[in-house]
Amino acid sequence: MGGVNIPSGALVVVAGPSGSGKSTWVSEQFRPDQIVSSDDLRGLVGIGPRDQRAGTDAFAVVALVVERRMKRGLTTVVDSLGLDAKLREKWISAARTHGRPVHAVAFDTPAKECRARNKSRERPVPSKVVTGQLERWPDVRAALDDEFDEVHAPSDVRLVPRTLHAHLPRATVQKEQPMPLRFGLILSSFTWPGETADIAPTLTAIARDAEAAGFSSLWVMDHVMQIPQVGREWEPMLESTSTLGFLAAATERIRLGTLVTGITYRNVAHVGKIAATLDVLSGGRAMCGLGAAWFDREHRAYGWAFPPLTERYELLEDALEVLPLLWGPGAPSFEGRQIAVAEAVCYPRPIQERIPILVGGSGEQRTLRLVARHADACNLFGEPDVIRHKVDVLHAHCATEGRDPADITITQLSSVLCAADEAGLAAALAARANDQVPPEIVGDQLNAGTIDDHTGRFRALADAGVQEVIVSLADIGTPGAVDRFAPVIHTFAANA
Repeated sequence: MGGVNIPSGALVVVAGPSGSGKSTWVSEQFRPDQIVSSDDLRGLVGIGPRDQRAGTDAFAVVALVVERRMKRGLTTVVDSLGLDAKLREKWISAARTHGRPVHAVAFDTPAKECRARNKSRERPVPSKVVTGQLERWPDVRAALDDEFDEVHAPSDVRLVPRTLHAHLPRATVQKEQPMPLRFGLILSSFTWPGETADIAPTLTAIARDAEAAGFSSLWVMDHVMQIPQVGREWEPMLESTSTLGFLAAATERIRLGTLVTGITYRNVAHVGKIAATLDVLSGGRAMCGLGAAWFDREHRAYGWAFPPLTERYELLEDALEVLPLLWGPGAPSFEGRQIAVAEAVCYPRPIQERIPILVGGSGEQRTLRLVARHADACNLFGEPDVIRHKVDVLHAHCATEGRDPADITITQLSSVLCAADEAGLAAALAARANDQVPPEIVGDQLNAGTIDDHTGRFRALADAGVQEVIVSLADIGTPGAVDRFAPVIHTFAANA
């Protein structure tokens, strides 16, 4: 019998007659803190787990616990008969209210086996009651398919992050009908094992491993202190332009860029000079990532001006217009919304006729309109349904601007923890889990999955219009991290 894949944070209701094996299976497949047992709650509000007079109060507590756990997004298994439609409706409603998946596990155990197990109990359920449950079971079983997202037969359970679970079947589609997709690697943290002196050799090894594995691009964030989404501000953070020069010397083919340069951090013409220099020294591998900047803490610390967002967008559009002039022929002047450049001059010229400009951000009214008007690529956030909508918005802007959407590369940013198989994944999650953060929560935080799990999600992203996924590997800096992800790249490599 195949395993059961259940999305983390789901409501799981087991259903079946007495003696069908529900509680035994639940105790084998889930931790005690994930289980809400009606029998246990009878014992809590009554005089013991068999106190049928306490049933109404016990199920009121079940409903309360389910609602609160669903609100927190915790995987919750209701261990009861599951035969009462009104009770199931309450639990399902609580899960739906908080946007949680609902799954059922149906125990189609033969009647003879149910009766035998029940008789062997210390305190068996009356035979007439079991008979009534068995008679009701076919109708209950038919109702489950209409009520729940999925109904499973009992088997070994694997909790899968919701971002991956929704697209598991797409892995088979990718194998049978391959679709190309490129991958980039972003280095957003340099908190690796070892001392500060070990950062440079580790960075070199990662870059060379990434190139050998088939990554198309290598990116660094443009920050001078660590951002709160990634770590603590006193953790190591390398200056981006120096790091890209170092990476250019360490590699031969992989493209290099910032994801993305905050437009307020440097003189815009200087940004163009930096990009051109990187392009020359890397042999034509530079990409220029730009964004409107957001981290005001960084600006205060370094004494940089942090103008209102409207002005930052105007500065970003000035950059999108002046940089191609800077990299092109002659020395034209430029008068923009926020800046003026007397001579857009840059020697040596970049090796590429035009360094590709990527704009980071998914804002539909301003950012994507600027992408349609000026950029060569954009970097989007979100899952396939969100990406599909953003791509539609971008294409609408392209129509308004008279731009061919095919001229713009769609990239997407993803956090990833990848393992070769379920055993390796379980070990990786267990190593990161603790009393406060259990393995399935770690998995959700890191988008953790096997090669097949990630293949399904990336195929869904490709179907949504993504041409390159830029991944942040949660285990980067540890031996074998790039190699563990390499099979995913190879799955999409044909004609990518």
